[in-house]
Amino acid sequence: MEAEVKQVIAVRSDLKLSKGKLAVQVAHAAVSAAQVAEAKHKEWFDTWVSSGQKKVVVKVSSLDELLAVKDHAESLDLPTALIADSGLTELPPGTITCVGIGPAPTHLIDKVTGKLRLL
Repeated sequence: MEAEVKQVIAVRSDLKLSKGKLAVQVAHAAVSAAQVAEAKHKEWFDTWVSSGQKKVVVKVSSLDELLAVKDHAESLDLPTALIADSGLTELPPGTITCVGIGPAPTHLIDKVTGKLRLL
């Protein structure tokens, strides 16, 4: 049996994004991280696609916490995608909003995001 895989998107709660902006930023992270996973860990990506593309969205309280999550994920060789806003609507250009992690085995992602609260 293949290991369970999922994707987690960690979002900064300190930015107070509108629902629409939040949805778009999470979508950017999900797609971008999936592309990284497909290129670096095709077996994880393929398992994820064939098993329903499980996604979980969690929150962090600051940019520093978000970057620490990203660094921890990268230290475990997990696919990551850091998202910076283009600044066309609510945020200044370059504002880092979220990070996508995975798809990757759940037991590895949980080492990074397992204690974070759901959004």
